[in-house]
Amino acid sequence: MEAEAGAPHAKKRRTGSPEWPPEEIASQSPLELKPAADAAHPEPTFHGQEPPPVSGGEGPAAATAVDAPQPSRGQEPPPVSRGEGPATANALHPEPSSHVQEPPSVAGGQEGDGVDRISSLPDAVLGEIISLLPTAEAARTRALASRWRHLWLSAPLNLDHSSLPSDEQVQAGIISQILGAHPGPARRLSVPPAHLYHRPAAVDAWLRYPALDNLQELEFIGGEIPCVWSMLPLPAPVFRFSATLRVATFCKCNLESVENLHFPQLRQLGLEFSRVSDTSLHSIIAGCPILECLLIDTTYGFDCLRVNSPSLRSICMTCAIIKIEDAPSLQRVLQLQPDSSMNVTVVSAPKLETLGCLCDDGPESKVVFGTTVIQILAISNYNLSLDMVINLMRCFPCLEKLYIQSFVATDKNLWRRKHRDLIRCLDICLKTVVLKNYQGKKSQVNFATFFVLNAKMLEVMRFEGESYEGNEMFIAKQHRLLQLEKRASRCAQFYFTSDRRCQYARDLTHIKHVTDMSTTDPFECRC
Repeated sequence: MEAEAGAPHAKKRRTGSPEWPPEEIASQSPLELKPAADAAHPEPTFHGQEPPPVSGGEGPAAATAVDAPQPSRGQEPPPVSRGEGPATANALHPEPSSHVQEPPSVAGGQEGDGVDRISSLPDAVLGEIISLLPTAEAARTRALASRWRHLWLSAPLNLDHSSLPSDEQVQAGIISQILGAHPGPARRLSVPPAHLYHRPAAVDAWLRYPALDNLQELEFIGGEIPCVWSMLPLPAPVFRFSATLRVATFCKCNLESVENLHFPQLRQLGLEFSRVSDTSLHSIIAGCPILECLLIDTTYGFDCLRVNSPSLRSICMTCAIIKIEDAPSLQRVLQLQPDSSMNVTVVSAPKLETLGCLCDDGPESKVVFGTTVIQILAISNYNLSLDMVINLMRCFPCLEKLYIQSFVATDKNLWRRKHRDLIRCLDICLKTVVLKNYQGKKSQVNFATFFVLNAKMLEVMRFEGESYEGNEMFIAKQHRLLQLEKRASRCAQFYFTSDRRCQYARDLTHIKHVTDMSTTDPFECRC
């Protein structure tokens, strides 16, 4: 990978749809919207008792925290003790005991007095709460009490197919009934692109329902996406939402002939598994004057994305050539596939501070920067290379967070003599370093030791692997090899974390949807 810097500052289908006429959905118990499988297994209730504890007591990621102690000369490091917290941790220092406090009593009565205080909230507040629930759950709130009976039909509609039965024909029938019964307004409509292919007339009719007037979020996403499907153009009624649409995701659509598109309120746009020409792509961006987030995932038909936008803040793509010519608000440029090349040229993006994932696999990977200040960087090295990372640090001297993923470690990564002069003059501003796939090999230890002994502003260093949970001997050995007692930053914390539960274990970019792109640090694991 080449980096240049102009300035030192990146099934069996059911045969029929449900026999529910549209007018009946408002009068039926919303529990009837629940699939039969859910109705057969109701959730347990606990009357006056605490629910049973979750077995295992482990959080989303088993972690081992190391607050590197300072043992006396000739002494062994203290034994590892098991910590507690949301991520099950083993610490190389005793954890302070934690005291569980009872939650404060609710004002106006004693806990467990049976008083329903939620129902006393104003209708507008309850309606907003209902609109954030999955569609089936929102409809079931009508069965809670007479106070709630009318709220679902008066709340902003959030119609999401993911909480409905997966059978296409049954799902289509329920969507038609909901749209026919709900008077609106609708906040969000999400339907799988399969309906565009199998029943385009039904989708066209859905988009014309009065309940969808002033729609704010529209998604054709989810479900299976067979490669044999032909890509269909956007339904014509989509454009009737041009004045109100704020979030849109179009999957498996043909946008090559889209011209003169104008969505003045659109802030987040996702194009996935679609086709779009260079002319149409730049026409779409120009027609969204306040667009902030652009996601282009596995979309073909264009050669290069040229960015000239005063409003764009985040761009996330897969394997593309990006030329950022004038983007005064741009903060993040992200690559979804860590093993794909990334070719980025930045002419003017003064606020660009997050870049990744840069990949060294292949000659097409190249980054060329003008004046910018990169503070968060993610790198995917097939072979862990300290030399490459040091070169990038020279290009980005203000770097504060560094995420590194590697798969093999054949380089020795020796640095004490090779970079002796560099260490004296290089001011390392790093505060966070994350090493994925860390196995404690000598090359990895040499790599990590460079930062342990030279990063004077380091606050957190995290080692992510598969076999740390409960392995105190391994952690104690790494403590000695990494020379943590000689660390340059006395306040640095060191964590050994299992990545088994991370759904992005092989990806650095934690983005699944265009709405995730406003996250300040898209590489930080929140699983």
